[in-house]
Amino acid sequence: MSDLTYAEVSAKLQARWPETKMDPTLERVQRLTELLGDPQKTYPVVHLTGTNGKTSTARMIDSLLREAGLRTGRFTSPHLESVRERITLNGEPVTEQQFVEAYVEIAPYLDVVDSEQEHPLSFFEVITAMAYAVFADAPVDVAIIEVGLGGTWDATNVADGVVSVITPIAVDHAHILGADPVTIAGEKSGIIKQGGTAVIAQQSYEVLEVLQRRAAEVGSQVVREGAEFGVTSRTVAVGGQLISIKGLGGEYEEIFLPLHGEYQAHNAATALAAVEALLGATEQTEGRVTTEVVQAGFAETTSPGRMEVVRTGPTVIVDAAHNPHGAEATAATVSEAFAFNPLIGVVGVMKDKDVYGVLEAYEPIMETIVCTRNSFDRSMPAEELGEIAAEVFGEDRVIVKPRLLDAIDEALRLAEQDAIAFGSGGVLITGSVITAGEARKLLVRKPKEANR
Repeated sequence: MSDLTYAEVSAKLQARWPETKMDPTLERVQRLTELLGDPQKTYPVVHLTGTNGKTSTARMIDSLLREAGLRTGRFTSPHLESVRERITLNGEPVTEQQFVEAYVEIAPYLDVVDSEQEHPLSFFEVITAMAYAVFADAPVDVAIIEVGLGGTWDATNVADGVVSVITPIAVDHAHILGADPVTIAGEKSGIIKQGGTAVIAQQSYEVLEVLQRRAAEVGSQVVREGAEFGVTSRTVAVGGQLISIKGLGGEYEEIFLPLHGEYQAHNAATALAAVEALLGATEQTEGRVTTEVVQAGFAETTSPGRMEVVRTGPTVIVDAAHNPHGAEATAATVSEAFAFNPLIGVVGVMKDKDVYGVLEAYEPIMETIVCTRNSFDRSMPAEELGEIAAEVFGEDRVIVKPRLLDAIDEALRLAEQDAIAFGSGGVLITGSVITAGEARKLLVRKPKEANR
Protein backbone atom coordinates (compact mmCIF):
# COMPACT_ATOMS: atom_id res chain seq x y z
CA MET A 1 0.00 0.00 0.00
CA SER A 2 2.83 2.43 0.88
CA ASP A 3 4.22 2.41 -2.69
CA LEU A 4 0.99 3.79 -4.15
CA THR A 5 1.34 6.70 -6.53
CA TYR A 6 -0.71 9.89 -6.44
CA ALA A 7 -2.50 8.81 -9.63
CA GLU A 8 -3.39 5.46 -8.08
CA VAL A 9 -4.76 7.09 -4.93
CA SER A 10 -6.78 9.53 -7.03
CA ALA A 11 -8.21 6.61 -9.01
CA LYS A 12 -9.14 4.75 -5.82
CA LEU A 13 -10.97 7.81 -4.52
CA GLN A 14 -12.77 8.41 -7.81
CA ALA A 15 -13.94 4.79 -7.84
CA ARG A 16 -16.00 5.45 -4.72
CA TRP A 17 -19.48 6.98 -4.58
CA PRO A 18 -19.32 10.43 -6.22
CA GLU A 19 -20.19 13.61 -4.36
CA THR A 20 -23.46 13.85 -6.25
CA LYS A 21 -24.75 10.57 -4.77
CA MET A 22 -26.30 11.16 -1.37
CA ASP A 23 -27.23 8.93 1.57
CA PRO A 24 -28.07 11.28 4.47
CA THR A 25 -26.33 9.72 7.44
CA LEU A 26 -23.21 10.42 9.49
CA GLU A 27 -22.93 6.80 10.57
CA ARG A 28 -20.21 5.77 8.11
CA VAL A 29 -17.94 8.78 8.58
CA GLN A 30 -18.47 8.74 12.36
CA ARG A 31 -17.35 5.12 12.44
CA LEU A 32 -14.29 5.96 10.34
CA THR A 33 -13.20 8.94 12.42
CA GLU A 34 -13.83 6.92 15.58
CA LEU A 35 -11.40 4.24 14.32
CA LEU A 36 -8.91 7.02 13.55
CA GLY A 37 -9.15 8.34 17.11
CA ASP A 38 -11.46 11.26 16.27
CA PRO A 39 -8.74 13.54 14.86
CA GLN A 40 -11.32 16.31 14.29
CA LYS A 41 -11.60 16.74 18.06
CA THR A 42 -7.91 17.56 18.56
CA TYR A 43 -8.10 21.20 17.37
CA PRO A 44 -10.68 24.00 17.33
CA VAL A 45 -12.80 24.14 14.18
CA VAL A 46 -14.32 27.05 12.29
CA HIS A 47 -17.15 25.41 10.30
CA LEU A 48 -18.73 27.10 7.27
CA THR A 49 -21.95 26.52 5.36
CA GLY A 50 -24.21 28.62 3.11
CA THR A 51 -25.11 28.72 -0.58
CA ASN A 52 -22.51 31.11 -1.98
CA GLY A 53 -19.29 32.62 -0.66
CA LYS A 54 -18.13 29.71 1.51
CA THR A 55 -14.77 29.09 -0.13
CA SER A 56 -13.84 32.78 -0.43
CA THR A 57 -14.81 33.36 3.20
CA ALA A 58 -12.85 30.29 4.30
CA ARG A 59 -9.76 31.55 2.47
CA MET A 60 -10.08 34.96 4.15
CA ILE A 61 -10.43 33.38 7.59
CA ASP A 62 -7.36 31.27 6.85
CA SER A 63 -5.31 34.29 5.78
CA LEU A 64 -6.31 36.34 8.83
CA LEU A 65 -5.52 33.52 11.26
CA ARG A 66 -2.13 32.88 9.69
CA GLU A 67 -1.36 36.60 9.95
CA ALA A 68 -2.31 36.34 13.64
CA GLY A 69 0.42 33.69 14.01
CA LEU A 70 -1.66 30.50 13.98
CA ARG A 71 -0.89 27.32 12.04
CA THR A 72 -3.93 26.54 9.94
CA GLY A 73 -5.55 23.67 8.11
CA ARG A 74 -8.27 24.38 5.55
CA PHE A 75 -10.69 21.95 3.90
CA THR A 76 -12.82 23.27 1.04
CA SER A 77 -14.71 21.87 -1.92
CA PRO A 78 -15.05 21.39 -4.78
CA HIS A 79 -11.59 21.90 -6.24
CA LEU A 80 -10.78 23.88 -9.38
CA GLU A 81 -7.96 21.80 -10.85
CA SER A 82 -6.37 19.39 -8.37
CA VAL A 83 -8.06 17.47 -5.56
CA ARG A 84 -5.09 18.44 -3.38
CA GLU A 85 -6.47 22.00 -3.28
CA ARG A 86 -9.14 20.76 -0.88
CA ILE A 87 -6.63 20.07 1.92
CA THR A 88 -4.26 22.92 2.74
CA LEU A 89 -1.71 23.50 5.48
CA ASN A 90 -0.81 27.12 6.21
CA GLY A 91 -2.53 28.18 3.01
CA GLU A 92 -0.75 25.75 0.69
CA PRO A 93 -2.26 22.58 -0.83
CA VAL A 94 -0.72 19.38 0.50
CA THR A 95 1.88 17.88 -1.82
CA GLU A 96 1.19 14.74 -3.82
CA GLN A 97 3.38 12.84 -1.33
CA GLN A 98 1.43 14.18 1.66
CA PHE A 99 -1.85 13.32 -0.07
CA VAL A 100 -0.73 9.75 -0.68
CA GLU A 101 0.55 9.40 2.90
CA ALA A 102 -2.78 10.63 4.25
CA TYR A 103 -4.65 8.01 2.21
CA VAL A 104 -2.26 5.24 3.19
CA GLU A 105 -2.71 6.16 6.86
CA ILE A 106 -6.47 5.70 6.80
CA ALA A 107 -6.71 2.97 4.11
CA PRO A 108 -6.74 -0.03 6.54
CA TYR A 109 -9.83 1.40 8.22
CA LEU A 110 -11.74 1.97 4.99
CA ASP A 111 -12.19 -1.76 4.40
CA VAL A 112 -13.39 -2.20 7.99
CA VAL A 113 -16.08 0.46 7.64
CA ASP A 114 -17.06 -0.64 4.13
CA SER A 115 -17.63 -4.19 5.39
CA GLU A 116 -19.76 -3.03 8.31
CA GLN A 117 -22.08 -0.63 6.48
CA GLU A 118 -24.90 -1.11 4.00
CA HIS A 119 -23.16 1.30 1.60
CA PRO A 120 -19.39 1.84 1.26
CA LEU A 121 -17.77 5.12 2.22
CA SER A 122 -18.14 7.82 -0.43
CA PHE A 123 -15.39 9.88 -2.04
CA PHE A 124 -16.31 12.88 0.08
CA GLU A 125 -16.45 10.91 3.34
CA VAL A 126 -12.98 9.50 2.71
CA ILE A 127 -11.36 12.79 1.75
CA THR A 128 -13.00 14.50 4.74
CA ALA A 129 -11.41 11.92 7.04
CA MET A 130 -8.09 12.38 5.25
CA ALA A 131 -8.24 16.13 5.90
CA TYR A 132 -9.04 15.66 9.58
CA ALA A 133 -6.14 13.21 9.93
CA VAL A 134 -3.70 15.51 8.10
CA PHE A 135 -4.63 18.42 10.37
CA ALA A 136 -4.16 16.31 13.51
CA ASP A 137 -0.79 15.00 12.30
CA ALA A 138 0.53 18.48 11.34
CA PRO A 139 -0.63 19.52 13.99
CA VAL A 140 -2.66 22.67 13.29
CA ASP A 141 -3.75 25.32 15.76
CA VAL A 142 -7.13 25.66 14.06
CA ALA A 143 -8.98 24.03 11.15
CA ILE A 144 -11.25 25.93 8.77
CA ILE A 145 -13.78 23.45 7.41
CA GLU A 146 -16.26 24.08 4.59
CA VAL A 147 -19.24 21.76 4.28
CA GLY A 148 -19.62 19.81 1.06
CA LEU A 149 -23.40 20.02 0.85
CA GLY A 150 -26.00 21.17 3.35
CA GLY A 151 -24.92 20.87 6.96
CA THR A 152 -26.67 18.43 9.29
CA TRP A 153 -25.85 15.31 7.26
CA ASP A 154 -22.67 16.57 5.65
CA ALA A 155 -19.63 14.37 6.37
CA THR A 156 -17.76 17.36 7.81
CA ASN A 157 -20.37 17.63 10.58
CA VAL A 158 -18.64 15.01 12.71
CA ALA A 159 -16.63 18.02 13.86
CA ASP A 160 -18.06 20.49 16.37
CA GLY A 161 -17.37 24.04 15.29
CA VAL A 162 -16.30 26.44 18.00
CA VAL A 163 -17.41 29.01 15.45
CA SER A 164 -20.11 28.22 12.88
CA VAL A 165 -20.28 30.53 9.87
CA ILE A 166 -23.40 30.74 7.71
CA THR A 167 -22.89 32.66 4.47
CA PRO A 168 -25.95 33.86 2.49
CA ILE A 169 -28.50 31.11 1.87
CA ALA A 170 -30.39 30.83 -1.41
CA VAL A 171 -31.71 27.92 -3.51
CA ASP A 172 -29.16 25.45 -4.91
CA HIS A 173 -29.15 21.65 -5.01
CA ALA A 174 -32.93 21.92 -4.63
CA HIS A 175 -33.45 18.22 -5.43
CA ILE A 176 -31.42 17.34 -2.34
CA LEU A 177 -31.72 20.24 0.12
CA GLY A 178 -35.20 21.58 -0.62
CA ALA A 179 -36.89 23.99 -2.98
CA ASP A 180 -36.94 27.10 -0.76
CA PRO A 181 -34.38 28.96 1.38
CA VAL A 182 -36.19 28.26 4.67
CA THR A 183 -36.08 24.48 4.15
CA ILE A 184 -32.43 24.71 3.10
CA ALA A 185 -31.65 26.83 6.17
CA GLY A 186 -33.05 24.09 8.38
CA GLU A 187 -30.54 21.62 6.92
CA LYS A 188 -27.61 24.04 7.03
CA SER A 189 -28.35 25.12 10.62
CA GLY A 190 -27.17 21.70 11.78
CA ILE A 191 -23.57 22.92 11.98
CA ILE A 192 -24.46 25.32 14.82
CA LYS A 193 -23.27 23.54 17.95
CA GLN A 194 -23.76 23.82 21.67
CA GLY A 195 -21.65 26.44 23.41
CA GLY A 196 -20.23 27.85 20.17
CA THR A 197 -20.75 31.10 18.30
CA ALA A 198 -22.82 31.35 15.13
CA VAL A 199 -21.61 34.06 12.76
CA ILE A 200 -24.49 34.78 10.40
CA ALA A 201 -24.06 36.75 7.17
CA GLN A 202 -26.89 38.73 5.60
CA GLN A 203 -30.03 36.58 5.32
CA SER A 204 -33.71 37.03 4.64
CA TYR A 205 -35.83 37.45 7.77
CA GLU A 206 -37.32 33.96 7.39
CA VAL A 207 -33.91 32.31 7.05
CA LEU A 208 -32.47 34.29 9.97
CA GLU A 209 -35.38 33.11 12.12
CA VAL A 210 -34.56 29.46 11.37
CA LEU A 211 -30.87 29.94 12.19
CA GLN A 212 -31.56 31.86 15.42
CA ARG A 213 -34.03 29.21 16.55
CA ARG A 214 -31.39 26.50 16.11
CA ALA A 215 -28.83 28.61 18.00
CA ALA A 216 -31.28 29.08 20.88
CA GLU A 217 -32.01 25.35 21.00
CA VAL A 218 -28.34 24.40 21.38
CA GLY A 219 -27.22 27.39 23.44
CA SER A 220 -25.02 29.02 20.82
CA GLN A 221 -24.19 32.73 20.86
CA VAL A 222 -25.28 34.59 17.71
CA VAL A 223 -23.58 37.49 15.93
CA ARG A 224 -25.33 38.87 12.84
CA GLU A 225 -24.19 40.92 9.89
CA GLY A 226 -26.00 44.23 9.99
CA ALA A 227 -26.29 44.15 13.78
CA GLU A 228 -23.14 43.03 15.62
CA PHE A 229 -20.83 43.41 12.60
CA GLY A 230 -20.92 44.63 9.01
CA VAL A 231 -19.45 46.66 6.17
CA THR A 232 -19.64 50.38 6.93
CA SER A 233 -18.17 51.65 3.66
CA ARG A 234 -16.64 50.42 0.44
CA THR A 235 -15.00 52.14 -2.53
CA VAL A 236 -13.87 50.55 -5.78
CA ALA A 237 -10.08 50.68 -6.07
CA VAL A 238 -7.51 49.55 -8.61
CA GLY A 239 -7.22 45.79 -8.26
CA GLY A 240 -9.99 45.49 -5.69
CA GLN A 241 -11.71 47.74 -3.17
CA LEU A 242 -11.20 49.75 0.02
CA ILE A 243 -13.55 48.67 2.79
CA SER A 244 -14.28 49.67 6.37
CA ILE A 245 -15.73 47.09 8.73
CA LYS A 246 -17.48 47.31 12.06
CA GLY A 247 -16.21 44.22 13.86
CA LEU A 248 -16.95 42.62 17.19
CA GLY A 249 -13.92 44.34 18.69
CA GLY A 250 -14.15 47.74 17.08
CA GLU A 251 -13.81 49.58 13.77
CA TYR A 252 -11.33 48.65 11.04
CA GLU A 253 -10.97 51.53 8.59
CA GLU A 254 -9.81 51.69 4.97
CA ILE A 255 -8.75 48.07 4.51
CA PHE A 256 -7.60 47.11 1.01
CA LEU A 257 -9.22 43.91 -0.25
CA PRO A 258 -7.67 42.69 -3.52
CA LEU A 259 -10.95 41.11 -4.67
CA HIS A 260 -13.75 42.60 -6.72
CA GLY A 261 -17.42 42.78 -5.81
CA GLU A 262 -19.73 43.96 -3.08
CA TYR A 263 -20.33 40.34 -2.06
CA GLN A 264 -16.60 39.92 -1.35
CA ALA A 265 -16.75 42.90 1.00
CA HIS A 266 -19.55 41.16 2.88
CA ASN A 267 -17.57 37.91 2.87
CA ALA A 268 -14.66 39.84 4.37
CA ALA A 269 -16.82 41.24 7.18
CA THR A 270 -18.12 37.74 7.92
CA ALA A 271 -14.60 36.29 7.90
CA LEU A 272 -13.33 38.99 10.25
CA ALA A 273 -16.23 38.41 12.67
CA ALA A 274 -15.48 34.67 12.64
CA VAL A 275 -11.83 35.30 13.50
CA GLU A 276 -12.79 37.75 16.23
CA ALA A 277 -15.26 35.23 17.67
CA LEU A 278 -12.59 32.52 17.66
CA LEU A 279 -9.95 34.71 19.29
CA GLY A 280 -12.34 36.24 21.82
CA ALA A 281 -12.33 39.78 20.48
CA THR A 282 -14.93 42.12 21.95
CA GLU A 283 -15.04 45.86 22.47
CA GLN A 284 -13.67 45.15 25.97
CA THR A 285 -10.66 43.13 24.66
CA GLU A 286 -9.11 45.61 22.25
CA GLY A 287 -5.94 44.48 20.51
CA ARG A 288 -6.97 40.81 20.29
CA VAL A 289 -7.30 41.33 16.53
CA THR A 290 -5.32 44.40 15.45
CA THR A 291 -5.88 46.59 12.43
CA GLU A 292 -2.39 45.63 11.28
CA VAL A 293 -3.31 41.93 11.32
CA VAL A 294 -6.52 42.67 9.42
CA GLN A 295 -4.76 44.82 6.82
CA ALA A 296 -2.01 42.26 6.21
CA GLY A 297 -4.37 39.29 6.27
CA PHE A 298 -6.76 40.70 3.70
CA ALA A 299 -3.91 42.03 1.53
CA GLU A 300 -2.71 38.43 1.09
CA THR A 301 -6.16 37.02 0.30
CA THR A 302 -6.69 35.34 -3.04
CA SER A 303 -9.76 33.57 -4.37
CA PRO A 304 -8.90 31.54 -7.48
CA GLY A 305 -11.79 31.06 -9.86
CA ARG A 306 -13.82 33.82 -8.21
CA MET A 307 -13.82 36.94 -10.43
CA GLU A 308 -10.22 36.07 -11.22
CA VAL A 309 -8.46 37.95 -14.03
CA VAL A 310 -6.37 35.25 -15.73
CA ARG A 311 -5.04 37.26 -18.68
CA THR A 312 -5.13 40.66 -20.30
CA GLY A 313 -5.32 41.84 -23.91
CA PRO A 314 -8.25 41.19 -23.96
CA THR A 315 -9.08 40.79 -20.28
CA VAL A 316 -10.33 37.30 -19.42
CA ILE A 317 -12.15 36.67 -16.13
CA VAL A 318 -12.84 33.21 -14.73
CA ASP A 319 -15.70 32.88 -12.25
CA ALA A 320 -17.22 29.78 -10.66
CA ALA A 321 -20.78 31.12 -10.20
CA HIS A 322 -23.18 28.24 -10.86
CA ASN A 323 -26.59 29.32 -9.54
CA PRO A 324 -28.74 32.44 -10.06
CA HIS A 325 -27.76 34.03 -6.74
CA GLY A 326 -24.06 33.71 -7.57
CA ALA A 327 -24.52 34.75 -11.19
CA GLU A 328 -26.38 37.91 -10.17
CA ALA A 329 -23.50 38.84 -7.84
CA THR A 330 -20.96 38.19 -10.60
CA ALA A 331 -22.91 40.25 -13.12
CA ALA A 332 -23.14 43.17 -10.68
CA THR A 333 -19.41 42.92 -9.94
CA VAL A 334 -18.41 42.92 -13.62
CA SER A 335 -20.57 46.00 -14.21
CA GLU A 336 -19.09 47.81 -11.20
CA ALA A 337 -15.41 46.96 -11.60
CA PHE A 338 -14.94 46.86 -15.38
CA ALA A 339 -16.05 48.83 -18.43
CA PHE A 340 -16.08 46.11 -21.07
CA ASN A 341 -17.46 46.90 -24.50
CA PRO A 342 -18.22 44.26 -25.56
CA LEU A 343 -18.29 41.51 -22.93
CA ILE A 344 -18.36 38.02 -24.45
CA GLY A 345 -19.52 35.17 -22.24
CA VAL A 346 -18.25 31.60 -22.32
CA VAL A 347 -20.71 29.51 -20.35
CA GLY A 348 -20.74 25.81 -19.45
CA VAL A 349 -23.22 24.57 -16.84
CA MET A 350 -24.24 21.38 -15.06
CA LYS A 351 -27.58 20.04 -16.26
CA ASP A 352 -29.06 19.80 -12.74
CA LYS A 353 -28.79 23.57 -12.15
CA ASP A 354 -31.26 26.43 -12.65
CA VAL A 355 -29.88 27.20 -16.10
CA TYR A 356 -32.56 29.76 -17.02
CA GLY A 357 -31.88 31.68 -13.81
CA VAL A 358 -28.13 31.76 -14.49
CA LEU A 359 -28.56 32.90 -18.10
CA GLU A 360 -31.11 35.57 -17.16
CA ALA A 361 -28.58 37.04 -14.70
CA TYR A 362 -25.95 37.31 -17.46
CA GLU A 363 -28.13 38.44 -20.36
CA PRO A 364 -27.94 42.20 -19.56
CA ILE A 365 -24.13 42.28 -19.46
CA MET A 366 -23.08 39.83 -22.21
CA GLU A 367 -23.26 41.00 -25.82
CA THR A 368 -22.73 37.45 -27.09
CA ILE A 369 -22.79 34.12 -25.26
CA VAL A 370 -20.66 31.21 -26.42
CA CYS A 371 -22.27 28.01 -25.12
CA THR A 372 -19.91 25.16 -24.32
CA ARG A 373 -19.51 22.32 -21.84
CA ASN A 374 -16.91 20.93 -19.46
CA SER A 375 -15.56 17.39 -19.36
CA PHE A 376 -17.88 16.04 -16.64
CA ASP A 377 -20.78 13.72 -17.47
CA ARG A 378 -23.16 16.04 -15.59
CA SER A 379 -22.29 18.92 -17.89
CA MET A 380 -25.20 20.07 -20.06
CA PRO A 381 -24.50 19.43 -23.76
CA ALA A 382 -23.52 22.68 -25.49
CA GLU A 383 -26.29 22.32 -28.07
CA GLU A 384 -28.94 22.00 -25.34
CA LEU A 385 -27.53 25.00 -23.49
CA GLY A 386 -27.57 26.90 -26.78
CA GLU A 387 -31.29 26.23 -27.23
CA ILE A 388 -32.04 27.60 -23.76
CA ALA A 389 -29.71 30.57 -24.32
CA ALA A 390 -31.53 31.41 -27.57
CA GLU A 391 -34.75 31.80 -25.55
CA VAL A 392 -33.04 34.20 -23.15
CA PHE A 393 -30.60 36.08 -25.41
CA GLY A 394 -32.15 35.66 -28.86
CA GLU A 395 -30.62 33.41 -31.51
CA ASP A 396 -28.42 36.12 -33.02
CA ARG A 397 -26.46 36.51 -29.76
CA VAL A 398 -25.77 32.80 -29.24
CA ILE A 399 -22.84 30.73 -30.54
CA VAL A 400 -22.37 27.03 -29.76
CA LYS A 401 -18.85 25.58 -29.42
CA PRO A 402 -18.88 22.16 -27.67
CA ARG A 403 -15.11 22.16 -26.97
CA LEU A 404 -14.12 24.59 -24.21
CA LEU A 405 -10.86 25.57 -25.93
CA ASP A 406 -12.73 26.40 -29.14
CA ALA A 407 -15.28 28.41 -27.14
CA ILE A 408 -12.52 30.45 -25.48
CA ASP A 409 -10.78 31.07 -28.81
CA GLU A 410 -14.06 32.27 -30.37
CA ALA A 411 -14.76 34.57 -27.41
CA LEU A 412 -11.26 36.07 -27.59
CA ARG A 413 -11.70 36.67 -31.32
CA LEU A 414 -15.03 38.44 -30.81
CA ALA A 415 -13.77 40.50 -27.86
CA GLU A 416 -10.89 41.83 -29.97
CA GLN A 417 -12.82 42.18 -33.22
CA ASP A 418 -15.82 44.04 -31.78
CA ALA A 419 -14.01 46.22 -29.23
CA ILE A 420 -15.13 49.86 -29.52
CA ALA A 421 -11.67 50.94 -28.38
CA PHE A 422 -8.36 49.13 -28.09
CA GLY A 423 -8.47 46.78 -25.11
CA SER A 424 -12.11 47.47 -24.25
CA GLY A 425 -13.35 43.96 -24.99
CA GLY A 426 -13.56 41.34 -22.25
CA VAL A 427 -14.36 37.66 -21.79
CA LEU A 428 -16.16 36.12 -18.81
CA ILE A 429 -15.88 32.32 -18.46
CA THR A 430 -18.44 31.01 -16.01
CA GLY A 431 -21.37 28.69 -15.22
CA SER A 432 -19.70 25.99 -13.14
CA VAL A 433 -16.78 25.39 -10.80
CA ILE A 434 -15.61 22.68 -13.20
CA THR A 435 -15.83 24.98 -16.22
CA ALA A 436 -13.88 27.64 -14.31
CA GLY A 437 -11.23 25.13 -13.27
CA GLU A 438 -10.77 23.67 -16.74
CA ALA A 439 -10.56 27.15 -18.28
CA ARG A 440 -8.06 28.17 -15.66
CA LYS A 441 -5.91 25.14 -16.51
CA LEU A 442 -5.92 26.22 -20.16
CA LEU A 443 -5.14 29.88 -19.49
CA VAL A 444 -2.95 30.14 -16.37
CA ARG A 445 0.69 29.18 -16.57
CA LYS A 446 1.86 27.31 -13.50
CA PRO A 447 5.32 27.42 -11.93
CA LYS A 448 6.73 23.92 -11.60
CA GLU A 449 6.14 22.49 -8.13
CA ALA A 450 9.31 22.04 -6.14
CA ASN A 451 7.88 19.31 -3.93
CA ARG A 452 5.44 16.99 -5.61
